[in-house]
Amino acid sequence: MAAGSNRSVGPASQGVFPGWEDPRWRGRLRTRLGTWYDKTARELPWRRSRNPYYVWVSEIMLQQTQVATVIPYFERFIQQFPTIAALASAREEQVLRLWEGLGYYRRARQLHRAAITIVAEHAGRFPDDPDAVQRLPGIGRYTSGAILSIAFDQRQPVLEANTLRLLSRLLAYQGDPRGSAGQRILWQAAERLLPRHRTGRFNQALMELGSLVCTPRQPRCDQCPLQSLCPTFVGGLQAQIPRASKRVEFQDVHEAAIVIWQGDSVWLRRCADGERWAGLWDFPRFPWPNTDSDKSSTAKAHTILRRQAQQQSQVGLGPLRPWTELKHGVTRFRIRLSVFQTNTRPPRLRARKKTDTTAPLPTGDGQWIPMRQLQEIPLSTTGRKIARLVVQHLDP
Repeated sequence: MAAGSNRSVGPASQGVFPGWEDPRWRGRLRTRLGTWYDKTARELPWRRSRNPYYVWVSEIMLQQTQVATVIPYFERFIQQFPTIAALASAREEQVLRLWEGLGYYRRARQLHRAAITIVAEHAGRFPDDPDAVQRLPGIGRYTSGAILSIAFDQRQPVLEANTLRLLSRLLAYQGDPRGSAGQRILWQAAERLLPRHRTGRFNQALMELGSLVCTPRQPRCDQCPLQSLCPTFVGGLQAQIPRASKRVEFQDVHEAAIVIWQGDSVWLRRCADGERWAGLWDFPRFPWPNTDSDKSSTAKAHTILRRQAQQQSQVGLGPLRPWTELKHGVTRFRIRLSVFQTNTRPPRLRARKKTDTTAPLPTGDGQWIPMRQLQEIPLSTTGRKIARLVVQHLDP
């Protein structure tokens, strides 16, 4: 391991491996990491160009999402919206439909709003000023640094899940990397480790090594080009560094969704700002009424749910019939979703019609949506599952 000086640069550096202050140690790290990256970097669609728009879209999609999941979404998104101007001119519903299934839909809405801002304030060109970039919706310090370093080769650090873990191990930092002190230490390290040139390559190499080799559990230290420079490996502390975050306590939730038929249409409502799945459409959904578990209480719950659905759709409904049950998780909630339909037997679909992709998508808080248009509507994850059941039921 490279020897390092014992001097400290201030309180922010306390509790870390002192060797990282040695310019020789940092030089070896940059050289080995760059050589490794040039040989092993994955061929990813957003790496084929330094177009800041492509870099931006990929970085937003990759937040809390695996690379393999993002690839097809990125390719479809760029094909549909090849430029910032094309994205800005799209309707939010169109953007959300392409994002459907990727989760964390606030990212898509902010991406769309940021594109509108870039067209209005920057003539459709992604800005290269850090302050201007961080004023855009959905872009913070990490995303700004990634875009500016990769697309413009600016000397900007990055700190996200993979680099946070990697730098914690390279510095042998045993404190909380997500706390204020840990963030100061790791951002400082990310900045001081940057080379003078090709900073985008270096930042991508850090993220790549963290993603493929320096993994949360059972890191592949035997494949790591920085093994001999890593005090965590030398000390056998891989399982302790970085300090684990608090376990999420899941809460069990019971909800009901109701399919309301009218001819060949179903009633959907658009989720409002502040709601789960804001901006997406969903079948009427309500918390399960707080009743006892006997049969009479179950009937009472059905009556309450039917009354709520009638109030929302403004139509009279017959008794509800249980249809299916879905289970899914959202953030810290484990949701059991009981799906009902009205007791009116829905008619079979007429001859299948080709979707008119030029027809305007619905607007407003709630509407009757023709079956043939369901494919065009951005739905919640469970809403899409229910929509498939609806179509299968009517047109097997």
